[in-house]
Amino acid sequence: MSVEPFEIAVDEAALDDLRDRLARTRWPDAEVVDDWSQGAPLAYVRDLVDTWATTYDWRRCEARLNAIGSWRTEVDGLGIWFLHRRSPHPGALPLVLTHGWPGSVLEFSRMVEALTDPTAHGGDAADAFHVVIPALPGYGFSDKPTTVGWGVERIAHAWAELMTRLGYEGFAAHGGDWGSSVTMMLAMEHSERLAGIHLTMPVAIPDPSDATDEERAALASLEEHRRWDSGYSKLQSTRPQTVGYGLTDSPVAQLAWIVEKLHAWTDNDGDLESAISRDDVLDDVMLYWLPGAATSSARLYWESFRSFDLRPIDVPTGVSIFPKDLLRMSRRWLEPRFSDLRHHATMAHGGHFPGLEQPDALVDELRTTFRSMR
Repeated sequence: MSVEPFEIAVDEAALDDLRDRLARTRWPDAEVVDDWSQGAPLAYVRDLVDTWATTYDWRRCEARLNAIGSWRTEVDGLGIWFLHRRSPHPGALPLVLTHGWPGSVLEFSRMVEALTDPTAHGGDAADAFHVVIPALPGYGFSDKPTTVGWGVERIAHAWAELMTRLGYEGFAAHGGDWGSSVTMMLAMEHSERLAGIHLTMPVAIPDPSDATDEERAALASLEEHRRWDSGYSKLQSTRPQTVGYGLTDSPVAQLAWIVEKLHAWTDNDGDLESAISRDDVLDDVMLYWLPGAATSSARLYWESFRSFDLRPIDVPTGVSIFPKDLLRMSRRWLEPRFSDLRHHATMAHGGHFPGLEQPDALVDELRTTFRSMR
């Protein structure tokens, strides 16, 4: 199958339709608390929507993504959209970066230059990568699956085929959120091709016995998430079709659905935009709104949420634990599953979206992790 350039050029009519829908929003009444405990606050959402409708510039985002290198190809009967930039340095290591929900390829877009051309960004040519950033099936401008079966295992096989098609027989992989699941599946199913993997949300079975203070805090945070912040996953893993009607019809609903999670899962001081810029927030929402990806993206939960594969992983592995991430696994918890855990770092700042929140730190972690795996 051919790999074809894909210029992102959204029809102006789609942007006009968005602005029209925003102008006709039927607003709910305000929350009766003074925080985010009932969801995204009305005043903040209205302020974001005002920016979205009046000064936000989607064409800026289009130009940035196109400049990286935007491509599409068909894998296993499904069109996959991806960003791809080759390094100018000989011996660069191919690296596939996989996002999750409610993230997008934008998570890694500001890291591309430093990864592909480290000498221009304070690094060494020996740390160069060829970078591939695919959009998950049903996300962004990738096609939407029309049959069941597109869970993380099939996605991992598709990524392996994509890398072959790009001429990368051996490669490394990184992921967080669903991207972590896809990356771990690559390690389980295609270990012979992987130089190594790096994860920001590794999954293993915690051992609560003799827990350290840090481990107890991680378990308490996970329980808090389960009790108060996991309703979205229950809906998306059981009734993604029903959830999709409102989110696909109302841009404000889609915005609020995503923004609530960006606020909850980032390392912010109460103000989301202290962690992620307003433009980045709206750019990410647009990659769900424009292709109408609410239902197809949620369906990944239906496909995979109840069947996590916890087989041992023996490929070289690096892990970076960010303090506000959802799942923060200690080295002690991870070592029984990851037999070649070469790097485990606890970061000073950052949350679930480190590529947006702390891109320089994540670049450094990728360089450090894969230095011993090339």
